[in-house]
Amino acid sequence: MVPHEIVVLALNDVVAFDLGVPTQIFGGARDGDDRRLYRVRVCTPDGGPVRTSGGFLVQPCVGPEAMAEADTVVVAGIHDGAALTEGRLEPVVTEALARRRPDARLMSICTGAFVLAAAGVLDGRRAATHWRHADRFRALYPNVRLDADVLFVDDGDVLTSAGVGAGIDLCLHVVRRDHGSEVANRAARRSVVPPWRDGGQAQFIERPLPDPTGTSTAATRAWALGHLDEPLSLARLARQAGMSVRTFTRRFREETGVSPAQWLLGQRVEEARRLLETTDLPIDRVAVRAGFGTATSLRQHLHTAVGVSPTAYRRTFSRDAAEVRADAAR
Repeated sequence: MVPHEIVVLALNDVVAFDLGVPTQIFGGARDGDDRRLYRVRVCTPDGGPVRTSGGFLVQPCVGPEAMAEADTVVVAGIHDGAALTEGRLEPVVTEALARRRPDARLMSICTGAFVLAAAGVLDGRRAATHWRHADRFRALYPNVRLDADVLFVDDGDVLTSAGVGAGIDLCLHVVRRDHGSEVANRAARRSVVPPWRDGGQAQFIERPLPDPTGTSTAATRAWALGHLDEPLSLARLARQAGMSVRTFTRRFREETGVSPAQWLLGQRVEEARRLLETTDLPIDRVAVRAGFGTATSLRQHLHTAVGVSPTAYRRTFSRDAAEVRADAAR
């Protein structure tokens, strides 16, 4: 099997974190026989070194000619440059992007979306970028349908992510799209990150700290985590917080970026995963303890979240399975 070719384009003032994410996530994607599914290489527009946001230089192993061989081209985020400040590309960047195959998939991480927008490939499309740069992006690229609330946008052959850590979410999504949830989950575990994050950028946008006089939903969220096995209606959560349902719902979404129901479902899925990994409880008892009530409900929600059944999940991620894998590796 020939690995999928990925080339990461690094420009001057590249975000150091963004540069490492595709190599780590795609490099960790393996099939059942532990064979690499992707080959990831980094290039620069002229093959020379570039500055990074981390205060060091990166010397790529390949030049822009590698773009012609890429099945997927990833543009890492930038801290400065004409695309970010003036809405245009330097000629050397334009020339490098022109080397890509017409059928190559395009991706960007964080402010890398500015580069794709300056190249004209995002016109008329939905796209994402870091929430801090949303106003600047809209001013420079009014023809792009920017969605500043999501972690990433999949628009078929062009995919863009929000800031920094959202690049991990996008890369895992692409692995999942290419090879299924099992491979993506293994890649996530290899990098010690969650396979999927609920919510959007709203939960990470800077806001004033919650008023300490009891108007935050944080205490209610902490309480709910200890009562996941009980019915937790919106009305009950609002009563626990001492708020009306309307006020509680609004403040909850402001603080977390998701609705109470979405948050609660995510926490129950995480509790079910923990129980499947660390206990030998029967599946129906896991369902009750996590608040799903029945094994059927647990099966449906777990499959939606991570793409596998409770039994398959336990077989892959339980302590006993980990010990077997560790013994086999010795």
